[in-house]
Amino acid sequence: MTAEGRAYDTEGVQRRTVATLVGSQALGGIGVSTGIAVTALLAEDILGSPDLAGLAQTAQVLGAAAASYAIARFSAARGRRYGLATGYGVGAIGAVLCLVAGVAESFALLLIGATMLGSATAANSQARFAATDLADAAHRARALSIVVWATTIGAVSGPNLVGPAGDLAELFSLPRLTGAYLIGAAGIALGVVFVAVRMRPDPLLLAREIERSAGGHATNRRRRAIDAVREHPQVIAGVVAIAAAHATMVSVMVMTPLHMGHGGSGLEVIGFVISVHILGMYAFSPLVGWLTDSIGPRQVLLAGSFLLFGAVALAGTAHEGWSLGLTVGLFLLGLGWSFALVASSAIVTSAVPLADRPTVQGFSDMVMGVAAGGGGALAGVIVGMWGFAALNVGAAAIVCVVVASALAVPRTDVHTG
Repeated sequence: MTAEGRAYDTEGVQRRTVATLVGSQALGGIGVSTGIAVTALLAEDILGSPDLAGLAQTAQVLGAAAASYAIARFSAARGRRYGLATGYGVGAIGAVLCLVAGVAESFALLLIGATMLGSATAANSQARFAATDLADAAHRARALSIVVWATTIGAVSGPNLVGPAGDLAELFSLPRLTGAYLIGAAGIALGVVFVAVRMRPDPLLLAREIERSAGGHATNRRRRAIDAVREHPQVIAGVVAIAAAHATMVSVMVMTPLHMGHGGSGLEVIGFVISVHILGMYAFSPLVGWLTDSIGPRQVLLAGSFLLFGAVALAGTAHEGWSLGLTVGLFLLGLGWSFALVASSAIVTSAVPLADRPTVQGFSDMVMGVAAGGGGALAGVIVGMWGFAALNVGAAAIVCVVVASALAVPRTDVHTG
């Protein structure tokens, strides 16, 4: 083995890497989820109308899309630690700008801040792939699912901090909704420190060293992702599946606070429903990862599709304000998304060799973000013109794309290196 390969126990590094990612996900999840819970509401306050309120959340989603590929390129060149720390750092600055936008009542500044805040979302998303760099082929889905699960810690608590954060903001004579960004900026900044200090050695760089020492062909090449996808067309099914599932989830989720607010629900109740939704997104990820490794991503994607159909059916028939049906629908929306995310991520990771994984993974998250950005942009317009029920009908049509993608996934055609 090389000097680096001898210096480290690979299993020990993998455990430390996953533990580090669990910590960063918890911290980053607070910042991301608090922003999700209030961004559309703050935009509506600034604009005085819900018609364009979805654009602020769309900016965050598109910012995440752009940052996903940038983080992947940084990771390919300098390792996961550098890529993730940079992503979180940009996101922390974005949270501060959103706070300033609320004080200044500037929609333009809110869009800029939300776009930069999306970088923290991208870092949280890309972190799941860092867990697979040193994982064996038979357990990659489980490894990445543990990191996805860890987001539960911050993501569920984040929306429930919206109320207390509002009280904190008022203590400093700030607009109540900006309190979420105070908490968010602090959480994301701590995530930067956690990754920068603990992710040593870097799992991607070590994996390359190990592959070289075993006579493999690991390189530091940075090919265009589209070239790698063309060589491994089975990746397309995974990319399309998660893009469609993510667009479904985001378009319904970002309009739910407005739907509830128009029915008289307060911030605490809205925060609770979003927390239940996020619980569905992340809490059961280890089970989904085990299922993916055990029965295959095709079956898991199909199961996720049926969960998403149930979710939009319940949410679309719920009245304004709070209802049990809406709460259950949002939970199923998150759970169906979890099934699609873990299964699709396993496809994208396993279908390409190590040298191409970072850029292909970043490309997948970029497409996912762009699709969700389009869904979020249209969501506000659809709700403004035809209502929340019509939005869910459109979401159901998108779920059909997830089903088609699942049926196109080969049962056992993946790269196991």
